[in-house]
Amino acid sequence: MATVDVKEAARKPQGSMSWLGGATGPLIGLILLCLFLAFASDKFLSVRNGLNILDQITVIGIMAVGMTYVILIGGIDLSVGSVLALSMMIMGWVANVAGYPMGVAIPVALLASAVCGLIVGILVTRFKVPAFIATLAMMSAARGVANMITDGQQIVGFPEWFMMLAIDRHFGILTATVFLMLIVLLVSWLFLQFRAEGRMLYAIGGNPEVARLAGINVQLVTIGVYVFCAVLAGLAGIVLAARLDSVQPSSGLGYELDTIAAVVIGGTSLSGGAGGIGGTLIGVLIIGVLRNGLNLLNVSPFLQQVIIGVVIVLAVGAETLRRKTR
Repeated sequence: MATVDVKEAARKPQGSMSWLGGATGPLIGLILLCLFLAFASDKFLSVRNGLNILDQITVIGIMAVGMTYVILIGGIDLSVGSVLALSMMIMGWVANVAGYPMGVAIPVALLASAVCGLIVGILVTRFKVPAFIATLAMMSAARGVANMITDGQQIVGFPEWFMMLAIDRHFGILTATVFLMLIVLLVSWLFLQFRAEGRMLYAIGGNPEVARLAGINVQLVTIGVYVFCAVLAGLAGIVLAARLDSVQPSSGLGYELDTIAAVVIGGTSLSGGAGGIGGTLIGVLIIGVLRNGLNLLNVSPFLQQVIIGVVIVLAVGAETLRRKTR
C-alpha cells in the first residue's frame, strides 16, 4: 500500500507541489511588507530600487534553489557559504594566477564545487554521517582550502566582459546575473513540478524507507541533490565575483544561514517532503525586500539581524501551527 502511495506521488503533483509550494502565507506577508515600506519610504517603490533588490538577491536566490532540494529530502547543508568562497578562489587563481581564460576557470571552479557536494553526499549515504555534521565538516574544510589557495589574500581584476555581467542592464532592465537566477529558478521549478525524478524528492523527504521500497534509489538521489546544491553554491560564487570584480576567501560568511532562512520562510518544511521553488522565491524576496527597506529606513545593521531572526522564528512557528491544524 505504501508503495502505491509513493508511485502516485511521483506521477502527479500534490498540494505541496503547487507553484507556491504552500507559501500562500509568506506571499501575503511579502505584500504587506511592501505596502508598509511603500508608505514608510518614498524611495521604495521606484523602478531603480526594485532593480537594485533583484541585483542584491541573485546570490542568495541561486543558492536557495539548491538548499530547497536538500531540505525537501530532509537534509541540511551548512557548507554552501564556504563552497561559494572556494569556487570564487579557484576561479580567481586559475584565471589570474595560472593565466587560463575564464572559459576554463569557471568550469574548474564548478567542478571543485561538485566534488565538495559529492564528498558530503557520500558521507551522508555511505558512512551514515548526519547531514548536519557532514556539512559542518565541509564548511570548515572548504573555507580552509579557500584560504590556502592565496594564503588568505584576495585576487582583484577580471576581464571587463565578466564584470559587465552584473552591471550591464539588458533592455535597460535586467542584468545577465539576474537572468541567470531566473533561469535557475524556472528550470528547477519545472523539474520538481513535471519530472518524476523531481517529485521523488518529496517521496524521500516524506519517508526514505517507503521511497526505497517503492524502487527509488534513495542513496543516488541524495548524493545528486548534495552535488546540485554545491554546484549552485559555486555558481553563486561566480556571480558574486562578477559583482565585486574580485574574490576573497572570507566571502560567503553567514550565507548558509540566509539561504536556509529564505527556504524556511518560503514554506519548505525542515522535516522534508513539503515546499517548493515558488515558496523559496518568495522567501528570498522577503529577505531582500526586508533588508532593502531597513537600509532605506536607516536601521542599524545589528538591529536588522535581530529583525530577520524574529521573522524566521515567526515563519517556522506559522508553518508548525499550520501543520497541527490540518
